Amino acid sequence: MSVDVPGHEPVLFDLGTGARYFGLQCGADTPFHGSCLITHLHWDHVQGLPFFPPMLRAGNHLDFYAPIQEHGQTVGDVIRSSLGPPMFPIGVDEFPGDVTFHAKGDADFTIGDISVMSRLIPHVGNTLGYRLEFDGCTVAYLSDHQQPGVDVYEATDNALELCDGVDLLIHDAQYSRDEFAIKPTWGHCTAEYASWLAIESGAKRLALFHHDPGHDDAAVDATLAIARSRCRGTSTHVVAAREGLTLHVGP
Repeated sequence: MSVDVPGHEPVLFDLGTGARYFGLQCGADTPFHGSCLITHLHWDHVQGLPFFPPMLRAGNHLDFYAPIQEHGQTVGDVIRSSLGPPMFPIGVDEFPGDVTFHAKGDADFTIGDISVMSRLIPHVGNTLGYRLEFDGCTVAYLSDHQQPGVDVYEATDNALELCDGVDLLIHDAQYSRDEFAIKPTWGHCTAEYASWLAIESGAKRLALFHHDPGHDDAAVDATLAIARSRCRGTSTHVVAAREGLTLHVGP
């Protein structure tokens, strides 16, 4: 998933398998310098790094932002321990392209002309949500967000701050209510909770994200129907994220 700001270097959210397809569009002869805002280091969010085409060309560079790690490890330590023999033929430092690792907690920083807010949010292990602002337009990304409990509708100050009045909120909605009841500590939430948070924070648009890989299109449509029902009569419009979807933010 990426944010396209005219005249600005690419900004990606996480590096799942879609990173390969994004990288193929960057052009083999075009120099690449981009940034990726990693929410956390679970496999489904970083497994695209070794298959990201720009990293296969010398002179290209990726700034890799991720949450401060526990137990004294650096972000680079964790990636280097998992990307290399015996699990992969080469290590991250052997790629022709360069990666610079940045550890963030509750922080405010800039990427070029984009203002970035990172805040720790509930999940399994240190996890960040992000809020981007450019020219008065705002996007929040909370891909993995632990709901407090079945039918429990409350949020941390950090989560509310990230989502406050955003033009677009991209938010976890992995489980149905019944699925969440079976997996209440697996770090995700329901469409009901995502809708509540969007309404509570005044988000203008909600994109349901992090669909369960076991869900088919009908299940995603059912999730979308639940969220739209919850948001009916409010100022929050709801869509379901899907491959190839482009959402325009701002004028």
